[in-house]
Amino acid sequence: MRKIFNAVFLLLAAGLAFLLYKSIEEPIAFDRDRVVYEEAVKKRLIEIREAQEMYQDMEGEYADNFDTLTYKLRNGQFSRIKVIGDPDDPNFVGQIVYDTTFSPAIDSVEAMGIILDSLEVVPYGNGATFDIAAKVIPYENTEVAVVQVGTQFKTFMGIYADPRFKRYDNFYDPNEHIRFGDLTKPSLAGTWD
Repeated sequence: MRKIFNAVFLLLAAGLAFLLYKSIEEPIAFDRDRVVYEEAVKKRLIEIREAQEMYQDMEGEYADNFDTLTYKLRNGQFSRIKVIGDPDDPNFVGQIVYDTTFSPAIDSVEAMGIILDSLEVVPYGNGATFDIAAKVIPYENTEVAVVQVGTQFKTFMGIYADPRFKRYDNFYDPNEHIRFGDLTKPSLAGTWD
């Protein structure tokens, strides 16, 4: 009888130890994976922001879709204007010369390590793409170009897209967006900044 009691007690202790391990494992895995997933998405959003800035340098506004953005960055050119002379100096003697040179945008894209073929794909998103919007708005008595690119956390959080994981982090909400830009004012700040 004593051996049966010891065996049952040992099984009960092993079961409780397993439950304790499982209760600790989930929040640790959530914190670890959330950091990995979120950092990958931030990195991609920063690349998209840099690509949009290059596009704006060429076009004067932002691209409202990824096809236009990637096409222009593959095939467009940056113009650089070198001014010889000082047009602001009233005492300048001589002719002011504007020398324009062009360089392929793809050279800058490749130098920055931006991969255009997968730019719109959300890391860990199972093929999902970022939402993108751009327009020109009136702002402080002038017209300005604005852009916003992002996605919801639940798009890339996998098994952690469930709201029940909020119990491990009060600030976590899978329905919140991670993005950069703003469609109401000229800003390229990210939600992580």
